[in-house]
Amino acid sequence: MTKVPKYWNIAKRYLSKKDKVMSKLIKNYQSPNETILTSRRDIFFSLCKSIIGQQISVAAANSVFLKFKKKCKNKINAKIVYKLTTTELKSCGLSKQKVKGIKSLAKQTLNKTFNPKLIPNMSDEEAIIYLSQLRQIGRWSAEMILLFTYNRSNIWPVQDIGLLRAISKNYKKKYLPPESYIKLLNKRFSPYCSVATWYLWRSIDPEPIQY
Repeated sequence: MTKVPKYWNIAKRYLSKKDKVMSKLIKNYQSPNETILTSRRDIFFSLCKSIIGQQISVAAANSVFLKFKKKCKNKINAKIVYKLTTTELKSCGLSKQKVKGIKSLAKQTLNKTFNPKLIPNMSDEEAIIYLSQLRQIGRWSAEMILLFTYNRSNIWPVQDIGLLRAISKNYKKKYLPPESYIKLLNKRFSPYCSVATWYLWRSIDPEPIQY
């Protein structure tokens, strides 16, 4: 079940007033069938998908994920994944490191050394540090989880190549855009950087990203 973030429409109005480029982007992608950020509220599913998608194309990631999902008999949870052998996981197209990451995640979820119920009470930075302690999860992956699974409103993933490309394109800056300019936009878009990120992504890839 997916839900639209409560802050979405307020954020659109706020960003439109704050920034002419953002106002134009929001209008461009506004329609009765507008695709907006939603969440499946399943952190284990999202973390698996994040690990699988690392350092490969979207098409390749989707192919591997479908095989992984089939191997889990369409029920992706820690108990089922933990029972899968290394050979079974590798047969989906997963590298040795990704297999270790997914197996470790399943084990930590089952023995409760990783407890996602703590995350809603953490600040963004606390949650990023907590998630980054998981094997194969770095800052970028943690930010994607906060954005897509928890729908945090103010995530500004400055390591994301797509975001940096979109800033260069829409604000007529060289690639990579200057760090000072990225910080300026961060300040301008706060507390709704997640929504700004979403529309900047749309400007270079109309197909919505989901984790």
